[in-house]
Amino acid sequence: MNENQIGRLLAGVWSDAHEPAILWQAGALVLCLAAAWWLARLLQWRAPDDSTETLKRGAAAFRRVVFPLLAMLLLVAGRAALGHWYISNLLSVAIPLFGALVGTRFAAYLLRLGFSSVGWLETFERSIATLVWVALALHLTGVLPEIVNWLMEVEFTAGKHQLSLWTLLSAAFWIGVTLLLAMWAGAALEARLMRAAGLHSSLRVVFARLGKAALLIVAVLVVLPLIGVDLTVLSVFGGALGVGLGLGLQKIASNYLSGFIILLDRSIRLGDMITADNQYGEVTKITTRYVVVRSLAGVEAIIPNDTLVTTTVLNHSYSDRSVRLVVRVQVAYGTDMAGVLGLLLEVARRHPRVLQDPEPTAQVLQLAESGVDLELGFWIRDPERGSQNVRSDISVDLLAVFSARGIEIPFPQREVRMLQGNSGGQVSNSAAS
Repeated sequence: MNENQIGRLLAGVWSDAHEPAILWQAGALVLCLAAAWWLARLLQWRAPDDSTETLKRGAAAFRRVVFPLLAMLLLVAGRAALGHWYISNLLSVAIPLFGALVGTRFAAYLLRLGFSSVGWLETFERSIATLVWVALALHLTGVLPEIVNWLMEVEFTAGKHQLSLWTLLSAAFWIGVTLLLAMWAGAALEARLMRAAGLHSSLRVVFARLGKAALLIVAVLVVLPLIGVDLTVLSVFGGALGVGLGLGLQKIASNYLSGFIILLDRSIRLGDMITADNQYGEVTKITTRYVVVRSLAGVEAIIPNDTLVTTTVLNHSYSDRSVRLVVRVQVAYGTDMAGVLGLLLEVARRHPRVLQDPEPTAQVLQLAESGVDLELGFWIRDPERGSQNVRSDISVDLLAVFSARGIEIPFPQREVRMLQGNSGGQVSNSAAS
């Protein structure tokens, strides 16, 4: 049904508005919509949680189009039934409008699935579908050309160029469309780069970010001349952007530049264990503005890239992910040192996370006041899983082994002498506590 047919139908509706027959058409319209709403509530079906992803998406698409689809079908049936007595111009106008609503809702859902990485599309999916449907309805009813003519009459000057409000709105619309296409192409490029096993993970992120930025810039530069906007107009906005960067946005620009430096020199990589800005943890995400460091307690710190470039960063896994841990213990002076050192090594080797190469080491640390201090040193390759839990496991195992072997862990001891002067000399008593 074309625009001229819709125009004739609207003229017929206006003519019918002066006749009693319009009441029958309005009643049939309300009855069809109420029945469609009731049936749509009955047919609202959600796929079980254990269903396939295809079935879940199909059910979600059906829920979006079931009401306008039922309304369109019932209106067709109502027009056929009412057509025996009256000309149903009102129903004939409503049928293509609900058909357009079916198409826009389905297209918006497909758009959301195609750009699943763009989070805001999920939030504004219904709003986007409604706006597109309103524009389509205005076009079908012939109202849109009148609005366009009014927008074209509203003009203002930008530098030496005369722009209309319609030009700006159409430019914003087509820029939005091309940006969506550019983001979709950028997401596809990023997914392909992330699967490239021959590239380092940091280089994949760099190329993905550069590819997205290049696609967005090309999209804007291509669409503006096509809709009649002179690119020289952008020089005004470019100057304003330069002033903004120089005055208030230099820190943000520094973060973005530092992000590319970090990704290119690969000083910090995904999975590294670092200490930066008094935060220790695993690097779980690197963006062009910040780095996410997840601590062993599960707390995520968002550190600006500029901080990582301008301050000292301790990378505990820069050249080797292995980390050395120590457990210190004290034994009594009468203990067989060779046997105890062997037990320490045996306990360390039993733990599944302790590396055998380099081997664990056990050494006498110092001869202390109350006993002999020993140190057990060992290496692990997965510090992101925690280090204190390994120390705790080995300490518990050591206590059990020492208890079974009768090895004493001494308490602090002090010798106190009490001197009493008399004619026969001095008497001393010693006590240990």
